[in-house]
Amino acid sequence: MNQKIIGVISDTHGRFDPKIPGLFKAVSHVLHAGDIGDLRVLEQLGRLAPVTAVSGNIDEGNVPPGLEAEKTVLLCGVRIFMIHILGNPQQLSRALQQKIERVQPDVVVFGHSHKPLLEKQGSVLYFNPGSAGPKRFALPRSVGLLRVQQGEPHGELVYL
Repeated sequence: MNQKIIGVISDTHGRFDPKIPGLFKAVSHVLHAGDIGDLRVLEQLGRLAPVTAVSGNIDEGNVPPGLEAEKTVLLCGVRIFMIHILGNPQQLSRALQQKIERVQPDVVVFGHSHKPLLEKQGSVLYFNPGSAGPKRFALPRSVGLLRVQQGEPHGELVYL
């Protein structure tokens, strides 16, 4: 069975962890869910695989101008909606609920909270890879792998 792997990362805040190349060695694409912090992080990720990124609340002036706050991509037959600030998937704002209903994603990738989360709501997989940047609070540092097999996405959290 042919499996594709997508690397999922967020909240790097300018840090490129030396463990990432090993963790992302088999990925065909990388998704960065914002708070990149430094363009060099995107450049280093881009050496591993093509990168799709959205901007986060700290990214103004730190990353390429025009980086979108939201993006929908189709990768490995899976529709992925990316946004930095989502909140709790069980308590979405009405505007976000409507947007997700319009986009009809298989996966929603987000960041901001630094709290890793992998949760299915109906047919949608909500995936926050946590923070790969400097350690903050008592939260673990982590990234994610989105494994797609026969059009079905399955997330995995990997702690740094």
